[in-house]
Amino acid sequence: MSNTKALPLLEPGAPETAAPCCPPLAERPLTADEAERTARMFKALGDPVRLRLFSLVASHEGGEACVCDISDVGVSQPTVSHHLKKLKEAGLLTSERRGTWVYYRVERSVVAAMGRMLKTAG
Repeated sequence: MSNTKALPLLEPGAPETAAPCCPPLAERPLTADEAERTARMFKALGDPVRLRLFSLVASHEGGEACVCDISDVGVSQPTVSHHLKKLKEAGLLTSERRGTWVYYRVERSVVAAMGRMLKTAG
């Protein structure tokens, strides 16, 4: 007898099912867990330096940015690292180390889910 379990396949063109956010606000009230998770994402973007860093990554050519290319935001390098860590913890950025540099990418499925959440009916 096997302990394996078949996982469902995602249909091509299907909406992101694993996006860690919640339904549109006009659809139904948020659960306590959904509100907590979503508040962390919006709180991370509520800081001007974090919002600027997020924007620098999102608008960077190729969809990713080396920390060496986005660290000139008027604060020290340790502060930049702190803010990037907060954006990662909120699920808004992913990162990959390549040699001595770290490259950041926007987690597009999360941002798309946040956008869908803010849509209103009608």
